[in-house]
Amino acid sequence: QVQLVESGGGLVQAGGSLRLSCAASGRTFSSYAMGWFRQAQGKERETVAAITSGGGITYYADSVKGRFTISRDNAKNTVYLQMDSLKPEDTAVYYCAATSRTWSWKSYEYDYWGQGTQVTVSS
Repeated sequence: QVQLVESGGGLVQAGGSLRLSCAASGRTFSSYAMGWFRQAQGKERETVAAITSGGGITYYADSVKGRFTISRDNAKNTVYLQMDSLKPEDTAVYYCAATSRTWSWKSYEYDYWGQGTQVTVSS
């Protein structure tokens, strides 16, 4: 089992940057593919980015390509989401999640979820 705790959210002006972190418990973190998802008020949850267990393959939603970067440090049991050039439409609660599958960017295939961190981008 994996427990996930996100941090790094907050209020930022459009064009600014934030880095989200997700700390995982357990000694098997390196065996999980990880993903970042978001849910804006009144909207469905969507995939933002995902990364394989070894970090060799990444996936990004079209809406964040070129602006967001997902990475992981298996020695620190942590996955990151660097968010640059933020837009008001990036405002949402951001969740990290872990899947025991080799690779997935589909939220319903993720087994463990953090509590979420709020990101608000003002115009």
